[in-house]
Order: sequence, then structure tokens, then C-alpha cells
Amino acid sequence: MDNHHTSGHLRGDAAVRVLVIDDEPDLTEVLAGALSGEGWAVRTAADGATALAVARTFRPHAVVLDWMLPDIDGLRVLHLLRHELETVCVLFLTARDSVEDRITGITAGGDDYVTKPFSLEEVLARLRGLLRRAGMAREPEGNRLVVGDLVMDEEAREVVRGGDLVELSRTEFELLRFLMRNPRRVLSKTQILDRVWSYDFGGRSHVVELYISYLRKKIDAGRAPMIHTVRGVGYVLKPEAA
Repeated sequence: MDNHHTSGHLRGDAAVRVLVIDDEPDLTEVLAGALSGEGWAVRTAADGATALAVARTFRPHAVVLDWMLPDIDGLRVLHLLRHELETVCVLFLTARDSVEDRITGITAGGDDYVTKPFSLEEVLARLRGLLRRAGMAREPEGNRLVVGDLVMDEEAREVVRGGDLVELSRTEFELLRFLMRNPRRVLSKTQILDRVWSYDFGGRSHVVELYISYLRKKIDAGRAPMIHTVRGVGYVLKPEAA
């Protein structure tokens, strides 16, 4: 059975349509919610046959595809999707994490490959990249996020503050990306945990506090602080004068 989710627009563009194909209902619900939050129109399908039927009418611009489906193999679904929609962007999201599986998925026509467990922010970033390269989505200032004197180049995975390059780990980068995509907005520990840490991570909020402290040492050290704590609520990224 497929589900409908709120449609929207991406920074003034016509609504981008994304189809999520996975037989784990909790996972598709979480993903669909995050994708809808981007302003994209989202549909979900729990098996290959339903997915192909939905694709014929929904005409998605991008597909998030699990390899292991209850009826048709994900590679076969990909082949059939490509027959119907030649230009659709396909992101594999699967537990099959060997190098051989990645090569097989990409060789079969997949555009990108993310393994489970995954972080929502990484999946969203990969989809934004695929859609941008396909000419379906525009990013403000190219691939850069800018808050005050803090600049992130998402494609090059580089962060600069006040002209100085800041070296970040993968998790620190994803955390800062989420903060920079929501400047001046207070984000709760739960929101951050859900978006930046792996789906089903089941972690405690103290991991958020720990990584916020790591980021502060790298982003704010010796400078006017940009990462602020809102007691009892969460964290907010904003320039000192904002």
C-alpha cells in the first residue's frame, strides 16, 4: 500500500516528486516526513509492484530504493523504472554494504548508494545533490551555506570561518550542516538526534551535547560564539549581532 504525504515547493521551484520504496513502514514514515519537510511531494511503496504502479502516475523525479523487497529484487525494479522514466534519479538505501554490492548497484544504473543504518541529513544531502545535478533543484549561492562569517561548501565538504579552514569529522560536518540549514531556529536535542545520527540509533541526548562541544571548540574558539544553548530547549546557530 502506498501513502500520500504533503506536497510542497523547493525554494520557489515546482514541487519535486520523490518516491520511497521500502518494506519497513517505520523507516518510510521517518523518511517521508523528512523529505516532505524539504518541500518535496512524497509517495511511498512497500513492494516493487506497487512502486512501479505508483511511478507510472506519480512520475517521480527521484526514487529512494531498497535493494531487498518482498516481491521484486531492487535491481529489477531499477531496470523497470528506467524503462518508464529514463531521467529519474535513483538512490539505493540498503543494508547491503559490501563494496561489491555498491559497484553492482551503481553499475545497474543507480545514481548513488547509502547503506543502513543511515542519518537523515546524509540521505537528504545526497538527494539534494542528485536533484541539483539533474537540474531539478537550485541551491542558494551554489553549493554553499552562509551564516555570518561561517561558510560551508557542501559539495567540497569544506567549512571556513572568518577565512580560516575548519577541519571537521563526518558527524561534526552533518551536525553543522543541519544547524546551518536552520539558522536562528532553536533545534531540540531530539530533532538533532533524529536528523544527524543514524536511523534507529537509539542513542541518548548526551551524544548531542558532546558533539556540540566538539563543534564549539572548532567553530567558536577565540571568536564570537555562534552556537548558543537555549536552556531546557536546545541549540541555535546565529551570528552574534543577529
